[in-house]
Amino acid sequence: MFNQTWKWAGMYRKSEKNIGVLVHEIRDRLGALIGNGRYWIDNETYGTDEIAVRIHHDLTLIHPFPNGNGRHARLLADVLIVNLGCTRFSWGRRDIVAVGSARKTYLDALRSADGGNLRLLLEFARS
Repeated sequence: MFNQTWKWAGMYRKSEKNIGVLVHEIRDRLGALIGNGRYWIDNETYGTDEIAVRIHHDLTLIHPFPNGNGRHARLLADVLIVNLGCTRFSWGRRDIVAVGSARKTYLDALRSADGGNLRLLLEFARS
């Protein structure tokens, strides 16, 4: 699985992108996200699926890495949801890395979540 990993994998991006927070905000925003997630879990602020999807969405907004942010965020959401006693998400049951209709649906759901509506992303995660 890791034999073709980029040399910079796991290192925060060092340049500004057209998506994501400013480079100097990455560490603080990740810390805040972890704190928020812990609070949501401990206080049952949202349902389990919504907690995992919120964390996924916020992580994609932070966009800490040069590439692979969506894959990383989906993996984290799946690990979290399983650790909370639920089944992992299906994420549309199709390849959403390659350009195509599944990826468009996923990106549209993320954009909807950017505007505060998580419904499409919650539905996609379980579709």
